[in-house]
Amino acid sequence: MPPVKPMRMRWRSRTIGLSLAFFSLAFFSFFLYLLLALDSLPDYQRPRDPPLSPRTLSDPHGDYTPVGVRGLAEPPTQEPVTVFRAEESGLLKLEALFDHPLYNGPESPIPEEDRLLKQKPNTKTSEKSSSTWMSASQEADKGVQWTSSVDRLPPWRRFQLGISRWQLYSHRDPVTEPLAQQLATHRIVSAVQKSGGTQLKLVMSFSNYGEALFKPMKQERDEETNYNLYYFSDFERHNAEVAAFHLDRVLGYRRVPPVVGRLVDVVSEIKDITTDLKLAQTFFTSPVGSVCFYGKCSYYCSTEHAVCGRPRLLEASLAAMLPDVSLEARRSWRSPWRRSYSRSKLARWESEPDYCSKVTKKPPYNKGTRLVDFMDMVILDFLMGNMDRHHYETFEKFGNNTFLLHLDNGRAFGRHSRDEPSILAPLLQCCRIHRSTWLRLQLLSLPRYRLSDVMRASLSRDPLHIVAPLLSELHLAALDRRLKTVLETVSRCLERRGGADEVIKNEVI
Repeated sequence: MPPVKPMRMRWRSRTIGLSLAFFSLAFFSFFLYLLLALDSLPDYQRPRDPPLSPRTLSDPHGDYTPVGVRGLAEPPTQEPVTVFRAEESGLLKLEALFDHPLYNGPESPIPEEDRLLKQKPNTKTSEKSSSTWMSASQEADKGVQWTSSVDRLPPWRRFQLGISRWQLYSHRDPVTEPLAQQLATHRIVSAVQKSGGTQLKLVMSFSNYGEALFKPMKQERDEETNYNLYYFSDFERHNAEVAAFHLDRVLGYRRVPPVVGRLVDVVSEIKDITTDLKLAQTFFTSPVGSVCFYGKCSYYCSTEHAVCGRPRLLEASLAAMLPDVSLEARRSWRSPWRRSYSRSKLARWESEPDYCSKVTKKPPYNKGTRLVDFMDMVILDFLMGNMDRHHYETFEKFGNNTFLLHLDNGRAFGRHSRDEPSILAPLLQCCRIHRSTWLRLQLLSLPRYRLSDVMRASLSRDPLHIVAPLLSELHLAALDRRLKTVLETVSRCLERRGGADEVIKNEVI
């Protein structure tokens, strides 16, 4: 007779197995039911990334509301919570940075001789700028009382009147936000091509007589410059102009005129209102129905390099204009570290080890702050990857004791995957830097004020952020990487020169 105990054990094992199979089948059936139920939900109940409004790409005066220009619109309400929190954190870092003592030194009243322009009293604000103000260096009647009261003037004129010997605008200047609003939203009444230059640029005029320099979108934000191209063959990028303004402000320089991104209707805001016959003749409709134009210039102005709307809207940068040279002349300086712009020839600084000592023996680099001011521009260019700084400008009125204008940054931010160490050659060869610049660079390397975070936050305020971020995350990461390289370069200089006195210079003229 077989034992009873083993048979009972086999029966229990079979019962447990059947029970597990039953529960597995029930769980699978319930899971399949949930999937089908979710699939049957309406689209608006499903979590997804917020879609771009179709009118954003077709109607510049419809659903498109610029975010980032304070007071114009609220941030999109459909942004994912994680993105919103990241941007909110970055904005807090940006405000903390601008509240730091390194950005809030004591400000004394600007002496009249340090102002670029002076305002005439008792002048109608509706008149053009040439009849309402004069160059401060060309005052015709010493008996006339000039005034700096500019409250009722349009933003572009207040911006120009605020230019001083030391900067284009002050920290937390109240005019920058209304000026950004004007550039982003005011009605464009005229568009003509700007003469000179190698690529297409337009001068846009507003109804209040303000003007802006227009640079169109030429390539996608994530598109890197071809490695086989020379730096002088690169396209200019509209988002680089916008990002350069924000980076210059984050670094505390304030030497780039305010720049704003804008969606422009190629037909109603350029073609239909232009008085430039040469420009008007270059408009055409592409095979897919987009309105395109190419203008007249030295390079990249042909049907093969035309800029096109989608189908009519075109992304662009609009930069505030500086006072006309007839009011206040500017001097163009050839950069001592200018590249050869040759496929085979090296520049002197690339072949002469003691090149910096030769530069510092000649004016204007032999005294004052010109050399360390130049290093500020070098650091800006390295962070942006801009190899095209062949000249720079200053206002003639102030002589050699003034700041350098950081203009024409369209060839920056072309590559994020590769840094260009040769841009730092002046800093490495001369080992000179402003003390304030050195301290702010160290501040931006700290997690609390991380450069990529504050730049992301600052750029989120631009109107084009609603379409897509102005700089990709790869470009933002490159900023942190390059900042580390700058700090390491200065540290090597300190070790090589044996002390800070020879490398870090105080702000003294």
